[in-house]
Amino acid sequence: MSGGGRVGEASAGSREGAHTILLRYLQEQNRPHSAQDAFGNLQKEHGLGKTAVVKALEQLAQQGKIKEKVYGKQKIYFPDQDGFGIVSDLELKGLDNEISELSCKVQTLQQNCHHMESELKELKNSMTTPEMVKEIEELQKDCANYKEKLERIKSAANHVSPEEKEKVYSERKLYCREWQRRKRMVRWLLNNIKWKEIVLHCFPSLFSTSPNITPEPVTDPGSSFFSNVLLPARGRF
Repeated sequence: MSGGGRVGEASAGSREGAHTILLRYLQEQNRPHSAQDAFGNLQKEHGLGKTAVVKALEQLAQQGKIKEKVYGKQKIYFPDQDGFGIVSDLELKGLDNEISELSCKVQTLQQNCHHMESELKELKNSMTTPEMVKEIEELQKDCANYKEKLERIKSAANHVSPEEKEKVYSERKLYCREWQRRKRMVRWLLNNIKWKEIVLHCFPSLFSTSPNITPEPVTDPGSSFFSNVLLPARGRF
């Protein structure tokens, strides 16, 4: 019986502790809380269980020490405002000014944080000192190689004079024009040969009845042209 009495006293003491802790917490915060909010905020510091928090809030509401509002399935608890006294307009104005000052400080700190974050991001993306030293060494090696290559080019004996260069360009233009002219000639000849074969095939009577026109057999239409005109010209290129 004595053991059971001590357990009952301990449980009563824990309930009393939960009541005191929750009442003091709600009065200090002076804003609405759900049972889940109160449990989440006080669990680590005081080790209160969720069931104990729910029961303590319900009992405090029944005792009239706090107020309870029901929104659907959720209950909200907040301290009785009658216990805080009447606040004058001057005090409210002072609180408003304090809130404005703190808001300005918060905004300034946020801007500073954003600026510092931007600087940190730039520093992370920039090269470190060892990386810059390595990059400089590689660039110096490249410059030395380019200088050596330039000196070899300057000291070479097979330079092309501007006159020779202009002569090569002029000859190239001449050869290009000649090539285009011969290309047009070949196309014209091939088109004529094609149409002649078509006429011979479709209208043989035109040549059989005309005494002055006799068809010649075409074994290799472009052989004489290629052999006499184009082939000798290839040697010039």
